[in-house]
Amino acid sequence: MAGIEQQLPQAFSPFTIGPLTLRNRFIKAATNEGMSPDGVPSRQLVRFHAGMAAGGVGLTTVAYCAVSSDGCTLPNQILLDSATLPHLRALTDAVHAEGGAVSAQITHGGCFTFTKRPEGRPLSASGGFNKIGLMSGQYLKREMSLADMRRVAADFAAGARLAREAGFDAVEIHMGHGYLLSQFISPLYNKRRDEYGGSLANRMRFPRQVLRQVLEAVGEELAVICKYSITDGVRGGNSIEDGVAIARELEAEGAHLLVLSAGMNAESITTMFGSSFPPENRSVVTNPVMKAAMFVQSLVEKPILFRELYLLEHARKVRAAVDIPSSLLNARRRPNLRKRRLRRQKPCAPCRAEVTIPGSSGKAVRRANC
Repeated sequence: MAGIEQQLPQAFSPFTIGPLTLRNRFIKAATNEGMSPDGVPSRQLVRFHAGMAAGGVGLTTVAYCAVSSDGCTLPNQILLDSATLPHLRALTDAVHAEGGAVSAQITHGGCFTFTKRPEGRPLSASGGFNKIGLMSGQYLKREMSLADMRRVAADFAAGARLAREAGFDAVEIHMGHGYLLSQFISPLYNKRRDEYGGSLANRMRFPRQVLRQVLEAVGEELAVICKYSITDGVRGGNSIEDGVAIARELEAEGAHLLVLSAGMNAESITTMFGSSFPPENRSVVTNPVMKAAMFVQSLVEKPILFRELYLLEHARKVRAAVDIPSSLLNARRRPNLRKRRLRRQKPCAPCRAEVTIPGSSGKAVRRANC
């Protein structure tokens, strides 16, 4: 490690995100580890993130902490409530004991769900047919009312306060990949005709309200990070020009760091990974519906080969447009390219964990994403 530190001193120097100072510029990105049965973080998850900190990561991100029960997309995701508080405290204590900082990714899945909902149609920016809900029998989605939006925004704020109480150093609001806030931002999902639909400024109105309430909830104690898709990667979705405008909106609202990703889970997953879903990953999936869907996708989609630093050009446009720091995700595989970026003294999030995807045989699947 000493040799690497001498070669890349800036990468190992402290880095400030709002009120939080990290020991270095390495961030473990959020990945759905699938280690929270019944919504409660397991000891395995605690060891996982403590291990990240022990390995020297400056900030490790606990993925998909749902702000309400109707915000979960899978049954084994963390639910931010009083029952999980002591378990989350054990996790943050373990990370801090290893000298690292820890962030909670807070989100709501909207209509993106694989879980049957007894309480009715899943929420979204607009109502109608729910393509992603076919696997769980959620064929229709419901347009959120103003009362729904007030409730969900309050849930985000409450989740942020609980994260603060649990000892987290930061919260990351997930606004990308087709989850609820992304469903408002993207014209693919947002067909509203009120002040929350139409122009990008209108589509950003609800996500900005959520960000504002989260900032108010945590005060000056926690860093507030926003993760979003700088392009939807599909016709009719947000372009990179829209992604730059989104960055300006989030900066104006007070976000401390932007985590730049791309793509939509249900529309353009190849954009998220920069390549087609690896055929070898299908072999470890046991869920027959998921396996069939992956096979059909392989037949109808033209294979896309991985291209190193495939988001870098887009990320540079965002970086030039705002003054707050940004972190680029999911863009490198070869260590020499990773080192090259670090030599340019950029904050970096190269850490993609090998995780167990729910519904698989238990083997590790490398390219998890959240």
